[in-house]
Amino acid sequence: MNRMSRSTLVFLIGAVLVFGVTQALFSLEILTSFWSTIIRTGAVMAIVSIGLNLIYGFNGQFSLGQWGFYAIGAYTAADITWRWANNKSADGLVVMLLVTGLSGTAIMFLRAKLARIRGLDALSAFTLYLTAMILLAVLSVFLGGFITPAVSGLLQALPTALSMQIVFFLAVLIAGLIAAEISFIFGLPVLTLGSDYFGIATLGFSIIVKVLLDNSDTMFGFVEMKGARGMVGIPRLTSWFWVFLFLFVVVVVTRNLLRSSYGRAIISIREDEIAAKAMGIDVAHYKNLTFVIGSLFAGLAGALYAHINGFLSPNTFNFIRSFDPMIIIVFGGLGSITGTLAASFTWALVLEGFLRLWLPEGFETWRYVVYPILLLLLMLLKPKGLFGDYEIPFLRDQLPPLEPIAPERIEEGIPPAAIQASATTMPVKPSDNPTSQEASE
Repeated sequence: MNRMSRSTLVFLIGAVLVFGVTQALFSLEILTSFWSTIIRTGAVMAIVSIGLNLIYGFNGQFSLGQWGFYAIGAYTAADITWRWANNKSADGLVVMLLVTGLSGTAIMFLRAKLARIRGLDALSAFTLYLTAMILLAVLSVFLGGFITPAVSGLLQALPTALSMQIVFFLAVLIAGLIAAEISFIFGLPVLTLGSDYFGIATLGFSIIVKVLLDNSDTMFGFVEMKGARGMVGIPRLTSWFWVFLFLFVVVVVTRNLLRSSYGRAIISIREDEIAAKAMGIDVAHYKNLTFVIGSLFAGLAGALYAHINGFLSPNTFNFIRSFDPMIIIVFGGLGSITGTLAASFTWALVLEGFLRLWLPEGFETWRYVVYPILLLLLMLLKPKGLFGDYEIPFLRDQLPPLEPIAPERIEEGIPPAAIQASATTMPVKPSDNPTSQEASE
């Protein structure tokens, strides 16, 4: 416990120092706005990559759909803040709050009821959940018309800057929740597939999301998104404080999850799914849980990204870019949160920062050639990634403390390791072992 307390204290002090020093460099303009954007983008990529590492690195599910949930989070939050910033209307905020709240309640209710039905296949459950979500979305739009005026008036009574920050914070949370709920429904039939087929299915999901965003203005009536032309006028609200806060929370939540009994079940599925099922672990439940949490992180990251540059284009979420989080977690080390953090900021600083500035004018696109070469060299020289399975002490999964050993047993000359091993072994009664019973007789 003392070791854990020290590691936690060191982690907290280190986090405060990183935030304070970086903020001071921004405030004193030692780091320009260009580098500020790069660093904030690196933090956003760290959030979405930690979610993918949880799905692939810790649970063993090869997913390429993280970018689709990233796009869903980005456009959801951007539409909410755009409506408030440009129309002073909280209709987007109210409707999406109702959608996430009602849908989340319906998912928990249906899950409890459907669990009692034996033999219910995944596609039937998927149909029921999807139908309920669509009906509740229509109901939310209807109810939102009555609630919006009161909420808009309440927010307008607050100072402009404060109301904008409240709307932004709620928009980020809603974006994460809507991505998580969609991933839960999508994961019901898809998670029954094998790892490779699951990867192809999730890649198809990302492509579908991108196509829908290309036609969001004509197909769904979101004129402000402007379809393939790109959404403009998004308020730039993602400060270093916000992105660091969400990154800190994501790291701590992931660490605590992996150290819990849920985390041990998640990792056991990666190690041997058949053995985990034989030990009574509900494999389907933990796969879906991991997929939902990873998608939640992707939605949060997308919402933060949308408010960095104030512009969103569907081309940012094409299937080629969907490989970025996968490259980052492989580069940093599968199953390593520390490696993911380091690789995310390295990805942003090298690809979007140093290579863009160092390459001769007109050769900026060659960074997409130099960067893969660096990755190829790393994979040849260090196949396990930059950090392998290394974790800083706060994130490292430590064994429980050893039980105290009686002094009289040490005096008998028995090695402490042997005593501890025997203490953790279940004793066998002579009556249960005929051979040992006969030997004793």
